[in-house]
Formats: sequence, C-alpha cells, structure tokens
Amino acid sequence: MALRLYNTLRREIEEFKPASGGNAVNLYTCGPTVYDSAHIGNLRSYIFADVLRRVIEFNGYKVNWVMNITDVDDKTIKRTVDEFGKEATPEELRKYTDRYFDEFKKDLVSVNIPTDQERITFVRVSDKINEIKKFIKELIKLGFAYKTDDGVYFSIEKYQKDFGDYGELVGENFLAGKKTGARVRVDEYEKENLSDFALWKARDESDGNVFWDDKELGEGRPGWHIECSAINKISFGGAPTDIHTGGVDLIFPHHTNEIAQSQPIYEPFVLHWSHCEHLLVDDRKMAKSEGNFYTLRDLEKEIPDAGVSFRYLALQTHHRAKMNFTIAALKAAESGLEHLSDARFNLNNPGKAGNAEERFAEALNHDLNTAEALAVLGELTGLENSGKLADKMAQVLGITFFDTEIPSEIKALQNEYEEYRRNKQFVKSDGLREKIKKLGYIVRDTETGSILRKSRK
Repeated sequence: MALRLYNTLRREIEEFKPASGGNAVNLYTCGPTVYDSAHIGNLRSYIFADVLRRVIEFNGYKVNWVMNITDVDDKTIKRTVDEFGKEATPEELRKYTDRYFDEFKKDLVSVNIPTDQERITFVRVSDKINEIKKFIKELIKLGFAYKTDDGVYFSIEKYQKDFGDYGELVGENFLAGKKTGARVRVDEYEKENLSDFALWKARDESDGNVFWDDKELGEGRPGWHIECSAINKISFGGAPTDIHTGGVDLIFPHHTNEIAQSQPIYEPFVLHWSHCEHLLVDDRKMAKSEGNFYTLRDLEKEIPDAGVSFRYLALQTHHRAKMNFTIAALKAAESGLEHLSDARFNLNNPGKAGNAEERFAEALNHDLNTAEALAVLGELTGLENSGKLADKMAQVLGITFFDTEIPSEIKALQNEYEEYRRNKQFVKSDGLREKIKKLGYIVRDTETGSILRKSRK
C-alpha cells in the first residue's frame, strides 16, 4: 500500500510522491521559538513530525529533515531585553536563546526524537540573517514588497493580483469581504486583522541593540514569517519542500504567509502540508492563566521517564484529532507501556504473527493511523518468535520498551523495600527507594505492590 497523507491545502488524503521522482524527500518542520520552555502541545506536534519521518523511511525513502529554530522574533527579543536591559545585543540574544534551545533538544531526546545531524538538521534564524536579507531584497525587486519608515512589508494586493490564491491553506474564498492594504508589524495576529505583514522591522527602541544593519533595508531585523521561507529555500537548494509540518495554529498567519512570500521566488514551494491538531488539558485549552500548563519537567514530577510515556500516549490519538491530556491518562499510558514491555521480554504465548506486519503497514500508510498500528503491535507482542518483528514496529513508532530484566541483587532490595512498606517503616522504605534510584532503577508503588524498572536517565 502506497503512503497516503492528508494534505491541508487540498483537504483530502492523497498518495505521497516526492518532487524528485526518486527516493529523496525534503521534510521541513516549523520548530520552536526559543524564548521559554516548550510545552507538551509543542512536543505532540514534534512527535507527529518524527513519526512521519520514520514512516517515510519505513517506505524506503531517504529523508532530509530540517527544523528551524526561531531565535529572532518579538518574543525572544523582548525576553532578552528584560534580562539584559535596554542595551541588549545580538550576542546576548544568542546567549539567552541558547538556554532554551539546549533544553528543547533534551526534551526531544526524552520523547525519543533524535537530535543527531544524521537524522535532523537544526537551522537557527540568527545564523541566516544575510540569506534572509537577500530573500527580502528579491521580493522588493519583483514588486511584492515595499519599504516604509518602519520597515519592509509584503503586499497582499500585489500577490493576489498575480497569484490569486492568498489564504487557500485556510479555506476557499478566504479574502472574501476582507480589505487589504493596511499594515501589521507584530508577528502574530488574527484573521480579522488581515494586513500586509512585516518582512523587515526597522530598529525600534524596545528592541535594545538587537538589530542588523543593511545599506538597502536599513537597521532592523527580520519578521517571523520570512524566516521560514528563506530557510526552506536555503535548506533544499530552491527545490520544492515535499512535506511541511506544524501545528494547526500555524496555518494562519504563518504558513499562509510562507506560501505568499515564497511563490514569487520559486514554485512549487511546498507539495504537501501536514498539520497536527491542538492538545487540550482536561478538555480545556492549555494556558498558564488556566493553571493547566505543562512542560516535560512538570510531567517528570508526576512519573519517572515521562517523555517515553507521553509519546506512547500521544500515539493513541490521531494527529488530526484533538488530544485531551490528563495526568491520569499519562499514568495509564505508563502502565500500558510497562505491560507492553513485560510482554516483549516474556515471549512465551503460543500463536503466530499472521498478517500483523501487513496490517501495521496499512495502518501507518493510511494517513499515519498510529492508534491502529499500536493495536497491531499489542496483538503481536508476547507471541513466541515475535521479538524481531515487535522491535521493528516499535522502531517505526519510536516506542522505547522499558527494560524489565532486573538483576537479582536489585530485586532483593525491592523485596526489602516492600517489607518496610508493609510494616509502615516509611523512613527506611524512602531511604531504600533513594538507594535503588542511585543504582539506576526506579520503584513505583501500585495497589498490588511495587513495580521496578531500569531508569533511562
């Protein structure tokens, strides 16, 4: 079965074919804005992109996966100025964003997304300022951008006159009833505030000394949207991006504006748009003001190895459906992964795999149905002689089995721990828990006794 994916632009599931006609695939993911810690909604989107990469490779393609790192924008500059003062410089912006970029990479590793250069290329905006300037100047030359006192703006009116498809990623007749011609300087805005958007923002007092100089553009810095357009072109040498991923919140204005900026320079820009739906918490939008905002570090306070359990939980919901997160669901996912791991390392159930591999491939090749693929893996795991196939399926999904092979001396400590718990000698049991932890193992209490496993950290 050929790989078939839902294309946001055409609103249908279609067979995936790379632009090259060969086995090389250009995959681009909108990465984080490194002004703060990534939240679990961000991580869900990146897990989806990683599964997509793995499934493409499962189908025999070689993937060139690029992710931008937004370290120059309204938010990162504001936070840098807040920390370093009104004289903050690009060097201090880099210092500030390094902190969250490093943390982000650790988060990716925790949810089993590779960060090595063999499988993913991170491109920081601050490393590509000159290339972004060049892109903007080309748009000015072609008549799609114009200069003002406060920067350079993209002309939606000019684009619409030449291409006529602005906003099609959002929906048909997107511009109907909307006026164009006004300008908006901020990076993020709502559909009702549709306006020409900033490509280059002239130096502003609120930016401190975070700016770059240019003879034609003046002192300033890039707008958010142009950054991804330029990085796509740079990364793939002007060849089409086969698949562009991101969260649904990026469809407008970010991805809509990426299309508009890029097509005057080269087209097709992107062949296939894939988006991941929102993550809710307790059926509500996640927000700090709601008190339901989680980072991976928050989850690690609840359960050990939260990253692999969160990935397992995320795979249970289709990427185009809203995912409702609860702590109870995370703990259930941890238990489910423990059960799967126990079965994987105790291959003593008679039976045959049958057409499990075929059904697994069919599930993933039909718009990444990870829930169905997990079900097939669950059927297979534990069957005699199924270990290699189970490992292959787990690799495609990015699942990390918990190590259930525990040394006898560690099991003896677990038995001693449980004896202390039964006798309500909690000070001694807590001390033994810490001793076990230092030896590289984790004890978790359940209603029927304790569970012991090797830590991944």
